[in-house]
Amino acid sequence: MRRVFADPFAYTPPVSLEQELKFAVEDLAGLRGKLASLGAVLVVPASLERNWVLDQADRRLQRGGQLLRVRQWRGEATLTFKGPATFAAGVKSREELEVSVGDAEQLLAIFAALGFSVAFYYEKHREVWRFDAVTVDLDHTPMGDFLELEGEANALGELCRKLGFAPQQALRGSYLELWLAFRQRHPEAPAHMVFPW
Repeated sequence: MRRVFADPFAYTPPVSLEQELKFAVEDLAGLRGKLASLGAVLVVPASLERNWVLDQADRRLQRGGQLLRVRQWRGEATLTFKGPATFAAGVKSREELEVSVGDAEQLLAIFAALGFSVAFYYEKHREVWRFDAVTVDLDHTPMGDFLELEGEANALGELCRKLGFAPQQALRGSYLELWLAFRQRHPEAPAHMVFPW
């Protein structure tokens, strides 16, 4: 059934808030063991994820702390917009709007026609766990391994402490920002975060 808005010109989309903590991880296998011992459940086994970050030539989205991304993962494509981030007690919060799309390549072509190009491309192997209301992502990337916790702020802090992390030590950067910092230490690294590296 089609949704019909009473006044489409006055439509205000619902605001969805993403709250997350991200940490660099030295021992993914050990972390899996901790998650299992706490009763967390593996929801999605590790799978290659491909991401295209889009921006205009003047990089206005990046400069404004915003993100426009097309993601291809497990045969599905999604389009995501994220607003500027705020931080409280280590927890990163930002507006997030996301929709499933049929064809990632066709969507990229549409954005290209509108003046958006791929500012950054990155790959990672992501596995997803669930602990109560918290989504736990374990990411293997070309620059190392990472833990991302997503859910309500209070639940995030509680779980991260159980896993041996301190919320205040969470990383603030996106994968783009982390990769740029990595390339400063490793100038031989490619512009985009790709395997093998």
